[in-house]
Amino acid sequence: MRQSQAALRLGLSVRQIKRLCRAYRKEQAQGLVSKRRGRASNRRIPEAERERYLALVRQHYPDFGPTLAAEYLCREHGFVYSAETLRGWMIGAGIWRAKTAVRKRPHPPRERRPRIGELIQIDGSPHDWFEGRAPRCCLIAFIDDATSRVMWARFSPVECTRAYLQGLAEYVTRYGVPAACYSDRHSIFTKHDPEDPAPTQFERAIHALGAEAIQASTPQAKGRIERLFLTLQDRLVKAMRLGGISGIDTANAFLESHLSGHNARFAEPPAFAEDAHLAWPQGAQELERICALHHVRTLSKNLVLQFRGQRYIVLVEQQRPRLALRQQKVIVCEHLDGRIELLHGKETLPYRLFDERRDRPPAADDKLLNARVDEALVRRAPPPWTPPRSHPWRRSALATGLQTTR
Repeated sequence: MRQSQAALRLGLSVRQIKRLCRAYRKEQAQGLVSKRRGRASNRRIPEAERERYLALVRQHYPDFGPTLAAEYLCREHGFVYSAETLRGWMIGAGIWRAKTAVRKRPHPPRERRPRIGELIQIDGSPHDWFEGRAPRCCLIAFIDDATSRVMWARFSPVECTRAYLQGLAEYVTRYGVPAACYSDRHSIFTKHDPEDPAPTQFERAIHALGAEAIQASTPQAKGRIERLFLTLQDRLVKAMRLGGISGIDTANAFLESHLSGHNARFAEPPAFAEDAHLAWPQGAQELERICALHHVRTLSKNLVLQFRGQRYIVLVEQQRPRLALRQQKVIVCEHLDGRIELLHGKETLPYRLFDERRDRPPAADDKLLNARVDEALVRRAPPPWTPPRSHPWRRSALATGLQTTR
């Protein structure tokens, strides 16, 4: 073969082929080996700089993954190299262990919805978000299926119906009514008794707003919000640790800025620019009533009903005895801020309380059980012991104080 043909076949220049031929004639196959084999690259990062960044990782980010650690090093310490470079350093130093691939059950992918607001995935994630600096709580989030944009998220002490109704009211106020909400099959979202046709509180509110409530059969079916929680359990937890955040109120204030950066990085543009949300036309007061807890009660012949151990007496005007209200169904509308309204159709009934207010805790499901048990353990814990004045420790301390005063 001619040297020009070999150069074309190997993708090298003719001059390089001539050099290789001379080296082969002189040293045989050994002459084809690069002379730089076994020697450090001229573009190798200096060892001192590598050790400096590894020391920063050990000091500030010991449990961070390489990608997240590279982001913080770039933002806080001027790191200019890739996350894969840092990954190799961390693996070599024993800070990070490469994960082995786990064979998972295949799940067929589903195309995103084309417009924002067509399908909103909702769920909650109970987790030790404060790493022991505060009690465990739950992060409730609404994420758009078309864009993977976190539309609304809040920390709540427990995952309960009230938290979801509050999120629904704030979501509709901010964006409008979505076409459908996609959730799991917990009793907050649907009933499992086929003989009970009444909807749950959340289903009733969704249908009153004109949206559709859809339940997923598997967690993988709503994979966008499941992956969101995996990401936030890593990134958000570490961000709150570095920010010194140790409470639900401060965490909710911090969450807004964190999610804006999260959406800027991870959100996708929708296939169609048209917004599928519908504006809520009936005002804030009606929205509050829909997103409250509704309880059906029957008025007695004396226009009295009972709710949570209290008797409510419907007030009657002198000119209007309202005898037609006897034995009628009335809705006790329990607002999220604690206010109580009595509704008969679209009419608000005036009332007065006959008994003193007694706050009875509602029945606990599997979401509320752990929180109730933790509260009971706190209440039964003995108060901190204070030694009496006659205790030897106190006597010695008093004597030392007297000697110092003298």
